[in-house]
This record gives sequence, structure tokens and C-alpha cells, in this order.
Amino acid sequence: MTPHEIAKQWLKAFNEHNLENLLALYGDNAEHFSPKLKIRKPETNGLIKGKAAMHLWWQDAFDRLPTLAYKEVSITANNERVFMEYTRIVSGEENMNVAEVLEIKNGLIVASRVYHG
Repeated sequence: MTPHEIAKQWLKAFNEHNLENLLALYGDNAEHFSPKLKIRKPETNGLIKGKAAMHLWWQDAFDRLPTLAYKEVSITANNERVFMEYTRIVSGEENMNVAEVLEIKNGLIVASRVYHG
């Protein structure tokens, strides 16, 4: 898959709350940084490493926020990175604009970093 296709599959898996398909896009030792991690799990300082940690983090999000969905705004990609913009939608909450960068190596995400205000 191209990095652009990986981003499309990432959004699809996230919106389906399909954790296995989502994690299949990541390398085993991938890192994920998110401001939400800093808030909900301060001990991480916003950074988790490895699929097991990501599994726990996203399973918690899907359990807490059953209506969580991301609406694609734009995807820009080259051979090694993807810049995605999407709108975070949760029933009962104000929509949030989000940007995320995926770093791709050998067809897998090795790092992801979320930005929002």
C-alpha cells in the first residue's frame, strides 16, 4: 500500500472501531503521541510505544466513546509521511479539528503524532 492508501485504511479502521485492522497498519515498535494521552494518562507524557500500549489506549477510547468517528478533511502524502486533517466527531461534544502525521517505513506506520487545540 502507498502511504495515502495506508491513511485511508487507517481512517476506515478507526471509524469501524476495528482495532485489529488499525493495529495491523503499525510496526510492532511504533510510537504514538497525542495531547489526549497527556491529559488522560499523564504518566505517559503523551507518548506510548508498541502495539500493546496502542491497543489499550484505543480500546479505552472506543469503550468510552462509542460514537467516536473521524471525518476526513484532507490527506497529503509523500513516500515516507502522511499529513492528515480530520474532524473528530463524538455525540454530545463539540466537533474538533485534528491534524495527524504518520511516519511510514517499509509499508507500516512507525510513528504517529496528533495535533489539536
